[in-house]
Amino acid sequence: MTTWRMPIEGHEQERLWLAWPTSGYTLGETEAEVEEARSTWAAVANAASEHEAVTVVVNPGDEAVAARYLAGQIDRIVAPLDDAWMRDIGPSFVIGDDGRLGAVNYVFNGWGGQDWASWEHDQHIGRIVAEAAGAELIDSQMTNEGGGIQVDGTGRVVVTKTVQLDPGRNPGWSQEQVEAELQRTIGAESFLWLPRGLTRDHETFGTRGHSDILAAFTTPDVLLMHQQNATSHPDHEIARTNRRVAEQYRTDTSAHFEIIDMPAPAALRDAEGFVDYSYINHVVINGAVLACAFDDPADERALAILREVYPGRTVIGIDARPLFARGGGIHCITQQQPKTA
Repeated sequence: MTTWRMPIEGHEQERLWLAWPTSGYTLGETEAEVEEARSTWAAVANAASEHEAVTVVVNPGDEAVAARYLAGQIDRIVAPLDDAWMRDIGPSFVIGDDGRLGAVNYVFNGWGGQDWASWEHDQHIGRIVAEAAGAELIDSQMTNEGGGIQVDGTGRVVVTKTVQLDPGRNPGWSQEQVEAELQRTIGAESFLWLPRGLTRDHETFGTRGHSDILAAFTTPDVLLMHQQNATSHPDHEIARTNRRVAEQYRTDTSAHFEIIDMPAPAALRDAEGFVDYSYINHVVINGAVLACAFDDPADERALAILREVYPGRTVIGIDARPLFARGGGIHCITQQQPKTA
């Protein structure tokens, strides 16, 4: 039996995967919204393609429009899509103890069966991408998304009680069952269970608490955590609680990683209410970090922290406000495929 483990995101990568926005609230209803979505997805894909291979999954019929926005060196495959959040609909790549590439295919049900979501096509993207990548498919009966697991590559994983234990995802599952399945599929051995996600992420178009806007291991020795300093923002207490839980986990497991606070942008609200803008939601690629920017006074401080914790990588800020307005960020629309030996 092969033992699988998910490497840390900074592990050398074979390529980065994205999906092209094709319909619904993600693409938008007006011409301006459609242009905004396409331009933002393309900005991330094109920036990544300067550093490593990129493949974009394109819905049938969108080939010509995608070609107008995407750089010529970007590979494209055609497959039916409902949405464009590759982190969640695509597979979670792992490496076997025998050096083989694996792709975990969790059940996807629209972030817990949300009434606005459709997943007729997206539920098959994990298998389609795995096959295109030449990876061994590892099927799971657990409902989960890639945005709900953050790993350090040594067996630690950050999860949230509101995602993996969500009755809309895994009704009747115990914490022990979830942990056993994460051990089988991604090699998780130690579990940092955060209580919940950010406020906006629990609203209409949210995920109910993905960990990839809460915390990220830059190395096994450093954990970045979202910090909201404004006491008027409901995420102030949520972030403080999450940090206390992480500190207690560190004590309980005798771990030695450093926790570094990543302060949120100064912007607190948009037209819909309190924002969940987070610099945690960056993606690490070969030689670079694609970072969320918000045209905010805090952007440069955040980019400076990322340069410090990712030495030797170019940190590239990309305006992520159009992504967050649609329910996610740069990490959410990407999925890295690690290089195998």
